Order: sequence, then C-alpha cells, then structure tokens
Amino acid sequence: MGHLSYEEGKKVVFKGLIILGIVTLVEVFVALLGKGYIIDGFHLPVWLMYMLMISMSLYKAYFIVYEFMHMKYEVPGLVKSVLLPTLLLTWMLIAFFSEASTWRKWRAQVNDKPIAAFSAPAAETHHDTEHKDGSPSEVEGHAAPVDSMAALPDTTHAPVKDEPKPEKHH
Repeated sequence: MGHLSYEEGKKVVFKGLIILGIVTLVEVFVALLGKGYIIDGFHLPVWLMYMLMISMSLYKAYFIVYEFMHMKYEVPGLVKSVLLPTLLLTWMLIAFFSEASTWRKWRAQVNDKPIAAFSAPAAETHHDTEHKDGSPSEVEGHAAPVDSMAALPDTTHAPVKDEPKPEKHH
C-alpha cells in the first residue's frame, strides 16, 4: 500500500473491513440457521454447516493475508514460500488428529490395560531377582518382564498428611 495515497489507503482498509464484517455476519447467520434458531424445526446438516463455516473462515484468513499483510504486492516466489508451509501444516494437523482418533478407537477395542498404566513410570527389570515362589526370573539369558502396575506403590490407603500453612507476616 506504499504506492497509495492516504485517502486511497483509507478506502482500501474500509472496503476490507466491510468485506470481513459481511462474511462474519453470514457465518453467524449460517450457524444460527443451522442450529434451528432462525426457523423453528429447520436444521442444516451438520457437515454442510461445518463446511460453510470452515470455507468462510478460510476466505477471511486468505483475505487478511492477501490485503492487510500485503501479500498481493509480493513476488510469486515469496507468496508460495509462505503459503506452501501453511498448507503442509494444515495437512499435518488434520493427519495427526485423524491418527489420534483412530488410535483411540483401536485402543478402546483392545482394552487390555487402563490408560493410566501407560503414564506410570517404567519399572526396571533385574537379572538376578527371583519370583515369589523362589524360581529364578532369568529365562534364556533375558530377564522376565516386570508388571508396571505391580511396581507402583499402593496409595489407596495412605494417610493424607496435613501440610503446614505458610505464616503471614503483617
């Protein structure tokens, strides 16, 4: 915008603010219409409402970068060097959330250990220990695995200690 006069620059900014305001109002209208607040009993399909909202939000982000961050005045190589990593980051976030969702579903199906077992510190294995029945734990040169839950201290019946209260100085 360095090539524009002050008055022309003001017009461009106000035009941009009006466009962003209109798109925001349309987003709010779609959200209210989709949830049934404008017309009783009428609901947009959730996927359609979400796609419209995401599309309008992406348009606003594009417009802000294009107009207010002056990307339209830059050389094409710089524009691509900014947009390509942004697209890759967006793809990465979608892939990670999808993978996490799939992992959580598979984990719920297996259900072999509670999730808390994975957050417990790993117990060390010892080569020279014996089981409770006296048999050696070493099998073919490898130590027997130690159950991580058994290695945790039992805190279900531990007394709660009262912590001393800090003294107040007046």
